[in-house]
Amino acid sequence: MGGNVLAIFLARDSFAALMLPSVRSGCSRFILLLLTCTLLGSCAAGPRHSGFSGGALRFDTETAGRMRHAAALKRAAGVVVSTVAVASTIGLLAPEVLGFFQNDEEELSRLEVALMACVQRAERDINAERFGYGAPTAADCNAVVGADRCGRPIYQSMELGTLKHAHALACMQDILKELWPGPVSIEQRYRFYRHAKVLETISREQEKRLLDADCAEELRGTIKPDVVLHADRHLLRAILILDLKFPCPGDREPRWTKYGDKSPYDGFNQGQIYQEALGGKALMLSPKGIFD
Repeated sequence: MGGNVLAIFLARDSFAALMLPSVRSGCSRFILLLLTCTLLGSCAAGPRHSGFSGGALRFDTETAGRMRHAAALKRAAGVVVSTVAVASTIGLLAPEVLGFFQNDEEELSRLEVALMACVQRAERDINAERFGYGAPTAADCNAVVGADRCGRPIYQSMELGTLKHAHALACMQDILKELWPGPVSIEQRYRFYRHAKVLETISREQEKRLLDADCAEELRGTIKPDVVLHADRHLLRAILILDLKFPCPGDREPRWTKYGDKSPYDGFNQGQIYQEALGGKALMLSPKGIFD
């Protein structure tokens, strides 16, 4: 009986040490109570040949089997914790993307974490280049730093956004090649005829001509999401659309740009038109997180 009591306490301590810290508070106490009661029951049934032999502690096969079962329960609990830990914001906001990954939330989470790291690094690096280790204030963001060729003012917030976009997208391209299993379009411009439900791509050469004539508003009716992720070779359809947002100052919430009364999309915002044109879920990626 004395050897079995010692075995119980050693089993208890070994099992507790194996348990993940995040699951000790609930699951481990229940399993430990079950294990202890079972072992105590074996003591009450009569003495067994487990105890000290030649100064060494020896477990019988039944106790060892219970220990293996306890370890298996610990591993199962660990799987549950791991599944919760990799829960993906994209998977929650765009469940169809999780299906595209064959419900492998860990793989989708890997992609999400890597993309968010690019966005946050762009925010940090460009701010460091421009402001040292600080961040732009509202006054910094609203400062006029130049004018475009049409004479419209360029605010520092716009300039910072352009730099951060370029930095983040350069980082994201390699990640998407490795972790996204389908085709990807980066900064592809489209012309969307909303009432006719017609979408067409605009080549880089055409886009340059449109930009050269921008003062004549030749870009009206075009859209340019930052990242379009396709499920197959149909490049006019998306499963997920990602737009990068770098609010200035950084404590502002990211938001979709609303189209004005001079736009054919008056009354709508970017995300709504992206989704209508390309069919996928549109999400914003900002240094503060992912938003729809």
